[in-house]
Amino acid sequence: VQLQAYGGGLVQAGGSLRLACSVSGRTFSSLVMGWFRQARGKERELVAGISRSGGSTYYANSVKGRFTISRDNAENTVYLQMNSLKPEETAVYYCAGDVRHFGLSVDRRDYDYWGQGTHVTVSS
Repeated sequence: VQLQAYGGGLVQAGGSLRLACSVSGRTFSSLVMGWFRQARGKERELVAGISRSGGSTYYANSVKGRFTISRDNAENTVYLQMNSLKPEETAVYYCAGDVRHFGLSVDRRDYDYWGQGTHVTVSS
């Protein structure tokens, strides 16, 4: 299974970015999908997750109201729209897929497949 994340870059504080992650090698609709981020010196954290059907979502409290996760099962792609970005959200953003669990997990250990990460830098 391959996950390819893209869309990162440099943006000013208050700006927006849209990340995308394309999945191949497995039926995309069998995967719960998540977007994680890892800032330098910090642990990797779940930013947003979405169920297999797209009917349920999860957001970390810090991003609620600003980030939106969505998926297109026909295109095998999951997206993360990030608005009103803050400098402290500078990190490497990873997409991940969970095939084993029924519900939406916030534990990175529950995710089986990982993309290579895409860098997001938010300048002040």
